[in-house]
Amino acid sequence: MIDRELFRKVRQIEITTGRLVDDALAGEYHSVFKGQGMEYEEVRPYQPGDDIRTIDWNVTSRSGTLHVKKYVEERELTVILLVDCSRSTRFGTGMKSKAEVAAEIAAILAFSAIRNNDRVGAVLFTGEVEKYIPPRKGTRHVLRLVREILAYDARRRDTDLRGALEFIVRVMKKRCIVFMISDFFDADFEQTLRLTARKHDIVAVSTNDRGEMNLPRSAWVQFEDMETGKVSWMPTFVPRVRARYREKMMSFRQQRTALFHRHKVDHVEIFADEPYDKPLIKFFQRRAQRQRH
Repeated sequence: MIDRELFRKVRQIEITTGRLVDDALAGEYHSVFKGQGMEYEEVRPYQPGDDIRTIDWNVTSRSGTLHVKKYVEERELTVILLVDCSRSTRFGTGMKSKAEVAAEIAAILAFSAIRNNDRVGAVLFTGEVEKYIPPRKGTRHVLRLVREILAYDARRRDTDLRGALEFIVRVMKKRCIVFMISDFFDADFEQTLRLTARKHDIVAVSTNDRGEMNLPRSAWVQFEDMETGKVSWMPTFVPRVRARYREKMMSFRQQRTALFHRHKVDHVEIFADEPYDKPLIKFFQRRAQRQRH
């Protein structure tokens, strides 16, 4: 029963996200995430107008005629999905939780990558890195990633973004694209983010829910911190309490955005209770426009 339900969810995500990728994102992805440099392909005879810096002097001396090295763009990239599986991501006031939306976003990014023959891997983390799926190509591999993200039963409740980023630096020796998919309810990871962003191309995808932004107008309401288990009571019938809570949440969002801006990390803000296609498309378009200038 569980396996059948999971298969249905994965299949539905494949259909839904695949349509979005084919209709709107595949071309945008290709134009935004380019290869990491130039790759040697072959040697050919020199032609007028060729850059003299590309002359292969070894071949030239052996053959007695000028030859140049021909290069092509090194197109293949490695994409890592760094997915937060902490307890707070299970929150949701709409049809889907933040964790379910994170799985769909991961699928969109993964399908976009394999459409361009790139490799995709995943790191599932909480207060520690709990699962690492090495980068590979192919649709079957992407479906496995989606299935793992959807079905993963995390051992811990908390979040350690610093540890997750340190794992990326330690394991990924070559430059790669890292999509951090998290609600970012954590602190003390700025220094590690700064260092990681120097080596890898990081894109922060923050998952949110409008229900987190405002307290319900009610009576005394019991709240449980999903990551620590701590229980507290709040008089949500008091306007000042609701206003203070909203101010804190707005401040958190502003500080999070400023953090990414300081370290030149692209940021996409997604709300689990709203469609996510427009924010993703706008991100790709914004980045493509920036690269053209």
